[in-house]
Amino acid sequence: MLASWYDAQGPAADVLHVGELPDPVPGPGEVRVRVTVSGVTPGDTKKRRGWLGSSMPFPRVVPHSDAAGVIDAVGAGVDVHRVGQRVWVHGAQSYRPFGTAARYTVVPDHQAPPLPDHLSDELGASLGIPGITAHRTVFADGPVDGQLVLVHGVLGGVGSLAAQLAHWAGATVIATVRRTADLDHIDPAVAHAIALDTGEPAAAIRSYAPRGVDRIIEVALSDNADLDNADLDNADLDNADLDNAVITAYATRSDGTEIPFWPLLFNNVTLRLLGSDDFPAEAKRQAARDLTSAAAVGALTVAVGDRHPLDDIAKAHDRVDAGGGHGRILLTIPQ
Repeated sequence: MLASWYDAQGPAADVLHVGELPDPVPGPGEVRVRVTVSGVTPGDTKKRRGWLGSSMPFPRVVPHSDAAGVIDAVGAGVDVHRVGQRVWVHGAQSYRPFGTAARYTVVPDHQAPPLPDHLSDELGASLGIPGITAHRTVFADGPVDGQLVLVHGVLGGVGSLAAQLAHWAGATVIATVRRTADLDHIDPAVAHAIALDTGEPAAAIRSYAPRGVDRIIEVALSDNADLDNADLDNADLDNADLDNAVITAYATRSDGTEIPFWPLLFNNVTLRLLGSDDFPAEAKRQAARDLTSAAAVGALTVAVGDRHPLDDIAKAHDRVDAGGGHGRILLTIPQ
């Protein structure tokens, strides 16, 4: 099969190869997916770079965990009627050597949920790591129906899906962007939009949540910890309903992140840190079910940025490492 791989970590152009590898064979409980579109995420490029001193987990890695495609073979114990079914794939390269940057990938049956016929391959390939992370940020601490949820970095892959999932689940969503110029990119039907380059972002957020917010979904904890505390501070309002609010952080911009410990403590704040590869198995299954259901009724959309052929995988990785702009970076796999 045609595939891309790396045998050592380093710059994309130096270590990524494109060529022929043997076709994979599904084992018991697995399905083989003929990939049409492969999604590229920052997690994929960090593994390739050896980010934070990580080493090669396997002698050879076919990168990427996300994809859309069609099941063309199944292993023992899997319903043969799944052959021919359109699916989206998540976790293909999570603790496994062979991801979705290839004509075929093999994953456990439950990691290839059905993709409804009216949904595009581009959307399917964009749900995996960002979608399951977004679902966990929203629902790890229970339902959000009737709650106020603040989503930072709403134009990012995780933030956008988190805002849409929270809105789908009945929350009132307040969403932030860095620059006033980006406000037009936020759907007002999904979230109230705040730009962090305004003079008083805490006051702007409080204008929509005078009693404080219940949940904060955080992409830059190192930058926003004080702001987050200000929007959770209910001491003068004697509001027991907002006691024990939650900040859920899936990223930060400084490895040595500092937080306002005592103010957060006195506000009884729960700080939850999330790493997508290590979510509980049932949480991932529920996320896949909910993502498929929300997408099927039109509650989820994904902006697509650059699309590259498999031969240009190094350019796609460089684009992600450079920040990616607005929208997912996708690879089209030749059929």
